[in-house]
Amino acid sequence: MQILRRNLTAYGFLCAALACFTVFAWYPMVREFILSFQKTDLINEPIWVGLDNFVTAFQDPAFGEAWLNTLEFTFLALVCGYAVPFVVALVLNELRHARAYLRFVVYLPVMLPPIVAVLLFRWFYDPGPGLFNQVLDVFGLPPLAWLDSSSTALISLVIVSTWMNMGSATLIYLAALQNIPPELYEAAELDGAGIWKRIRHVTIPQTRLILLLMLMLQIVATMQVFIEPYMLTGGGPENATVTVAYLMFQNAFTLQDYGSAGALGMMLMIVLLVFAAFQLRLTREDKA
Repeated sequence: MQILRRNLTAYGFLCAALACFTVFAWYPMVREFILSFQKTDLINEPIWVGLDNFVTAFQDPAFGEAWLNTLEFTFLALVCGYAVPFVVALVLNELRHARAYLRFVVYLPVMLPPIVAVLLFRWFYDPGPGLFNQVLDVFGLPPLAWLDSSSTALISLVIVSTWMNMGSATLIYLAALQNIPPELYEAAELDGAGIWKRIRHVTIPQTRLILLLMLMLQIVATMQVFIEPYMLTGGGPENATVTVAYLMFQNAFTLQDYGSAGALGMMLMIVLLVFAAFQLRLTREDKA
């Protein structure tokens, strides 16, 4: 009882956290699992239909495009959004002046509400007075239909997502870099290692676990992309930016087909769980 009394405050905070997770995370997941096997309008009594919702989701003409777009977006986001924050963190770690100010500048986009950031980029991408086409005009280059062309729409969304989210990743990488013992760099310099060899043989091995963790978080986040296609393109042009999460939204709130939306959510969750399990196994082996 004395131990319980001493840790009562901690248990109180833990119970509050568990309550939040239960209401806002675990219950929706359980509810989605149940919905994926039901036919319901959320008003009348639901009807159990087994795997019919999964069959309906598979037969949707946009199903294949949504998965291909999601995978392509994830790949492009990894090329940009995974590498760029690490490079920025390396640069910030080498600076001796204005480091705090530059950290604030890098993190500033994260503090903006996502809708505000997306609307800002909608103006940047405007085919008329948009900032990006104005910059192209200065260099004598022809304007681009950033969001209106199927060849540039998806990469335009990747740029928005990278700008919005790179601040958090950069600060995490920067914290990991600052925990590397300086003696390792000094020893590498005494051995004649240049900056690239120091990054390859000291920086990357010392931040390997953080890099693996951020890789998992990046893939999980980008495969659930929704705000960017919803606000900027509406899934167009020609379904070039329809993602799995956006297709779920359409099925649920446009077609009122909550069952197939739940089935899509289950498929996405299973894919992410498989990847997360594989990633955690790699992390555990790396620790060993």
